[in-house]
Amino acid sequence: MRARPKAHGELNRAAFFVLLRFVARPRIRRMHVREAKDFLVQQTAEQAQIDGVALSELEKRMMYFTESGYVPEDPIALNEEFERQYETDEYEAKIAKLLNHAYLRARKENEETRRRFDGAIKSLRRGDHYLLVMWDAGSGTGALHLGSGFPRMYLIVLVVLAPVLGVFFALRWVVHHFTPPNPRIIQAVVVAVVVFGLLFQRATAKAFGWILEHTVERFMGGDKSEE
Repeated sequence: MRARPKAHGELNRAAFFVLLRFVARPRIRRMHVREAKDFLVQQTAEQAQIDGVALSELEKRMMYFTESGYVPEDPIALNEEFERQYETDEYEAKIAKLLNHAYLRARKENEETRRRFDGAIKSLRRGDHYLLVMWDAGSGTGALHLGSGFPRMYLIVLVVLAPVLGVFFALRWVVHHFTPPNPRIIQAVVVAVVVFGLLFQRATAKAFGWILEHTVERFMGGDKSEE
């Protein structure tokens, strides 16, 4: 006896549960600023031990410095104490190099640590923190560069526009080589895509984030070079 094909409603329910499982998958929690700094200071201290570089408590405390936002201690007193004992340029160069090496080590040894690195930097980007000055110094100029200085914004625009341009030229090729499809079918496809994006915003955002992470952010990590 021939098996009864699934009803349309059963297929819809099956598709819904597949999408629901995709949306409900665990996501990496966004770091708070203090947690991000704690992580970066810890990684810098570990890298200093590996590289055989001295890193004092005052140098670690200075990594928390910011002119706006929370600081564990009086920022003015901290800055005055630091300037009496250290040269700013030498300190920034040392921390930048340690952060650079720590990130390279994380990329090679532990993907989870690399993700936490990226999350910590993203968290600090929402404010004005001294740590970012040294991080950006260690990663070039703070922007993504490809070859002779291809800025990160151009790459992001390229990643976003490339699929759009690809679809545009593909449609032009189809129109010139085949009979155009029914406009109502095209409208239905466009509406379906828009409705999917509205109903499943987290899934859409996650898919777009995955694309950026495996394109733009990979290049960002690749910009760091061994010294």
